[in-house]
Amino acid sequence: MSSIVVTLDQLAQDVLSRFKGQRLLVGIAGPPGSGKSTLADKLADGTNRIHSSLAAVLPMDGYHYDDQVLSALSLLPRKGAPETFDTGGLRHMLNRLHRNDEPTIAVPVFDRSIEIARAGARLIPRETGIVIVEGNYLLLNRPGWHAIPDAFAVTAMIETQPMDLRQRLLERWRHYGLSPDEIDCKLNDNDLPNGQVVINESVEPMFVIRN
Repeated sequence: MSSIVVTLDQLAQDVLSRFKGQRLLVGIAGPPGSGKSTLADKLADGTNRIHSSLAAVLPMDGYHYDDQVLSALSLLPRKGAPETFDTGGLRHMLNRLHRNDEPTIAVPVFDRSIEIARAGARLIPRETGIVIVEGNYLLLNRPGWHAIPDAFAVTAMIETQPMDLRQRLLERWRHYGLSPDEIDCKLNDNDLPNGQVVINESVEPMFVIRN
């Protein structure tokens, strides 16, 4: 079945129509800089305006390996690539969230200002019926990742033009004070190649959102 192109409002309507009282997981994927976090937050906010406290967001970036681990593995320059994430931890968390048999589940959140994932930085209570998970590789068809798409009742991919991605990423790294040389290295050696991995190696989503 081919992906269906939708707007954010249409995606929200579909998600709400599927919620029948049991915990529902929604996966939103896209290349670095495509606006996943913004879209996920808007989807959650819009849902919560209709049904208070029904939706929460889980960013995949909370499962980055720590810089010390990446340094030991000689992967620090590739931070953000598929091999720099704790996919097992993410998979187990998705299973916990799906079971929803605990009063509250604490999830990690990545703090980009200090490049560290903060453990237990967000709480998702049992009453939260819809969990919107956002991240680059949620639909990736690679060993270690290929079981993750099965966790989601709804999947969506953000489609963004290459020049828009480059501009968004430029603005991101300027905001965090990187030098022009550091930004160039980040873009050409890591972010943009990772974006191609997302585009070329993800399974087909249920929905596509054109950014």
